Amino acid sequence: MKYTTLPHTNIKVSKICLGTMTWGNQNTEAEGHAQLDYALEQGVNFIDTAEMYPVPASPETQGATSKIIGTWLQKSGNRDKVVLASKIGGRPSDYTAHIRTTGLNGNAIEEAINAELKRLQTDYIDLYQIHWPERDTNTFNTRDYKHNPDDAWKDNFNEVLQKLEQQIKVGKIRHVGMSNEKAWGAMRLLEESKNHSLPRMKTIQNAYSLINRGFEGDMAEIAIRENLGLLAYSPMAFGVLSGKYIKGTAADNARLKLFPRFARYSSEASTEATKRYLNIAEANNMTLAQMSLAFVTQQPFVTSNIIGATSLEQLKENIGSVNITLDEAILKEINDVHTAIPNPAT
Repeated sequence: MKYTTLPHTNIKVSKICLGTMTWGNQNTEAEGHAQLDYALEQGVNFIDTAEMYPVPASPETQGATSKIIGTWLQKSGNRDKVVLASKIGGRPSDYTAHIRTTGLNGNAIEEAINAELKRLQTDYIDLYQIHWPERDTNTFNTRDYKHNPDDAWKDNFNEVLQKLEQQIKVGKIRHVGMSNEKAWGAMRLLEESKNHSLPRMKTIQNAYSLINRGFEGDMAEIAIRENLGLLAYSPMAFGVLSGKYIKGTAADNARLKLFPRFARYSSEASTEATKRYLNIAEANNMTLAQMSLAFVTQQPFVTSNIIGATSLEQLKENIGSVNITLDEAILKEINDVHTAIPNPAT
């Protein structure tokens, strides 16, 4: 395994982070425990979850993922061997109304952390992230920003950081990060922490893959110049970048077969780009999964690559990708496809 440190900390984390959002829905508790055991054996020490997991979110399963991690921590006694990351939802929506409808106001942050600590069966969370912006902006498969003059959100970055600071002071969380954030929000949070001596955002967890390189716009420069580490999620584009949907080998329990509503990575342009990337991988004696993950991991702005798997076989291949480095010739072929079909899944 390869390691790095969370920016502005002394916490060593693996370049591969174990994503868990299928546990409690597509994966059982026993399967989640088996993945944790195997990942730890391979040197993975970074685990990411969220209060809303598993996905798709529902009142019946909410929090189940973190409970599975919690029972493993209690059973294994491995809390001191792993770095735990979790997240609190931002803007309220019908999709997450079963969790809360108040956004990050009032006691929402403290209550959410207390509930997550109970599920995880631990006293502290190493990295606590705001899962998505509270304001109305272009996240989740919305390419362009269109301002909503009727958005009722008022700038509360200072208040949110103060609430997070309180939780750091009492030892319930160690560091903070953001997720699904845009350039303006990222810089406002960094500005607020600098100007008012409030907790600094250490990481940003955004989607990044061969067919969604939108982060390479304004956000990549921010990440490098401000040392704001990207925790890349969906590097396999919901399994599309395994090539299994193109080859017709996807199992009946594959994510996009179970949940066709997640069509972000299944457009005609995305499919064509994926075919071209598959050709490059196979011509260079790699699986598309290996090439896709290796591409993400070696980017200079990536702190850790969040991989997810529904089987141990997938998990082994995904973790093994950390040992692959793509040379300049392969990167040129990849970039040629990107030039022809830029960001089809942004």
